[in-house]
Amino acid sequence: MGDGRTRIERAGSWRELDDAITDTAWTHSGLDQVRAGLVFRGLARSSFSNVSGLTRLVGERASLERHLLRNFRKYAHREAPGPTVWDWLALAQHHGLPTRLLDWTFSPLVALHFATASWPSEEGVLWAVDCEGAHRSLPPLLGDALDEEGALVFTTGLLAEHAPEVEDLDRLQQDEDPFVLFFEPPSLDERIVNQAAVLSAMSNATARMDAWLDARPELWRAWRIDPQLKREIRNRLDQANLNERVLLPGLDGLAAWLRRYYSPVRDEADEEGAFMDDSARHAQFEGSMAGPPPATEGSNG
Repeated sequence: MGDGRTRIERAGSWRELDDAITDTAWTHSGLDQVRAGLVFRGLARSSFSNVSGLTRLVGERASLERHLLRNFRKYAHREAPGPTVWDWLALAQHHGLPTRLLDWTFSPLVALHFATASWPSEEGVLWAVDCEGAHRSLPPLLGDALDEEGALVFTTGLLAEHAPEVEDLDRLQQDEDPFVLFFEPPSLDERIVNQAAVLSAMSNATARMDAWLDARPELWRAWRIDPQLKREIRNRLDQANLNERVLLPGLDGLAAWLRRYYSPVRDEADEEGAFMDDSARHAQFEGSMAGPPPATEGSNG
């Protein structure tokens, strides 16, 4: 992250954090809204950043995006996520392909799960972004479409009406400054539904979300969660049944929950946390909320 790191507040207790995330006076929705236009993102380590998998992989080589997505669609043609390229991009993100997307959620508690389920001896971070405020800066074509729909975020179908291909989103950018939009992925499986998942996309394949946020401090808040508070939050979430078994339905999530719940506290050297394999550790590093993909019939995983 850039200079915005110094703006991140430190939460002192569960009650203090709960008060902070329910205070919506700073958002465009304000205090009178039952549901403020916020999306949340939990990172298990404060050293992790809001940078997409594609940017980490290719740097300035934006042209690789279409090759990655084309080949993913070619070899995954039996899947049917939906009719649009955005459905396919959401599916690819969900299964670990480096994309320009980042994972968010409408639920602060879901985000707190992913901030506390691993790296128990390290400081985590909870992010909140005013997506309604972010959408105020959309190009008129997209902003008007969202207003006419009366929605907070895009669907893949609405987005595809104005950007049928991913490159079309880039062409809507009006100057050198990229824009950000948020959309709901299709309900590919129970994980996406249970996690109240939201995805962000930028109008430049290699743009960095952290830099975009740094330049717009009025659109976000973030809170550091030290190891002691992590344990308190983790206990409260487990008591409320907000765990891997619920958020990552299937045998992988069940095993991850039991493994974490019955394991002794680990130290900083443990990179596995709540997850079970290298792909899952990589997903956590990227801030993914999908977790290890569910095993399919006939798989060897």
